[in-house]
Amino acid sequence: ILMVKEKADLKWALPGGWADVGYSPKEIAVKEVMEEAGIQVKAMRLLGLIDKKCHEHPPFVYYSYKAFIACEYESGEIETGPETLDVGFFPVDQLPELSMERNTESQILSMVARYKDASIPVWLD
Repeated sequence: ILMVKEKADLKWALPGGWADVGYSPKEIAVKEVMEEAGIQVKAMRLLGLIDKKCHEHPPFVYYSYKAFIACEYESGEIETGPETLDVGFFPVDQLPELSMERNTESQILSMVARYKDASIPVWLD
């Protein structure tokens, strides 16, 4: 799993960020991976769309949804970006200390299952 270590809390998360106006969900996924991990990816399919209030995230000032989009590597070498301290690939059973504000272990494991088996429906809160 491609993960980035965030400068904001020194913990790890899937690449991601706020949706910028004028970008489609696929465009945002591609843009965020490039900005945070330095590689070009192709956004393939939606794995989940969750409501943060329904999960184990700490309280947050903004109400938000999280979209999980499966991406495939296209080109480039992983490198940090302006918001990241480190970038790396991790086995699913050896995840680093997660940024609970961004992703939980159960969410990541659920999305990996959906990525591996397209017959599992999109996770929709």
